Amino acid sequence: MPFHELVIELGATECAAAEAACFAAGAFSVTLTDAADEPLLEPPPGANPLWQKLRLTALFPATAVPERLAGEVAAALGLDPGKVRSQPVADRAWEREWLRDFRPMRFGRRLWVCPGGQPAGDPEAVVLELDPGLAFGTGTHATTALCLEWLDRTALSGQRLLDYGCGSGILALAALRLGAAEAWAFDIDPQALLATSDNAERNGLRDRLRIAVDAGDLPGGFDLAVANILAGPLIELAPVLAGQCRPGAALLLAGLLDDQAAEVAVAYRPWFDIVREGGREGWTVLAGCRHRN
Repeated sequence: MPFHELVIELGATECAAAEAACFAAGAFSVTLTDAADEPLLEPPPGANPLWQKLRLTALFPATAVPERLAGEVAAALGLDPGKVRSQPVADRAWEREWLRDFRPMRFGRRLWVCPGGQPAGDPEAVVLELDPGLAFGTGTHATTALCLEWLDRTALSGQRLLDYGCGSGILALAALRLGAAEAWAFDIDPQALLATSDNAERNGLRDRLRIAVDAGDLPGGFDLAVANILAGPLIELAPVLAGQCRPGAALLLAGLLDDQAAEVAVAYRPWFDIVREGGREGWTVLAGCRHRN
């Protein structure tokens, strides 16, 4: 169904009162976004930082009278009603709106990731068709792109791979497309496992993909493990991933900021020779080799 949308520009200290005023006026939802292109990278545990300048967007039912809503919310906040913008919004499949900007992309020399039905820009491409569903992973984020480029230049023929925190399955399925014999995918998010299974079917790779619903189902002995998550979980997972890798296995870690790389590397050095593999846009990728004794 359609909605009415109110938009207010405000500071971080005003957001609680603005949210309360919108919900009191009958809002279905309130969304806060950055109004000044201020980066907020990975916060410390328990922290919920806000941008200094915010754009609050509130959705109301189509039966609401926008002028009355704007006046009511503005009065509650002590604002000029002209500071509260209103506009009608047509109903759409909101969780998939961003896919309009998802286009075929090349990673490295051979690998292309394409939305379903869109061709790659190279007739010799190794193509992975992808629909992330509600899971993370399309290749548009720097960390995923760095992982895909690494896979493209790595000898994967005959390898058994573990994708820990698989999201859409993009890394596991790209590895299979590039010649890996088998891939195991694990994630704590059921939506990720569903998206991974669907993408495997879409690409005709389901027979070589194994999905682990529980981490305890993983068999170990992997030739290669990749984990594109966050620095904190990566540190905690160091002994787990070490236990899944055979001696001499390769490891790729991503999802960590540049200033977190050293701490993550220290956590893995009891089991791996590990170095910085590359970086982009403030993110770092680490690559390692499992000790043989």
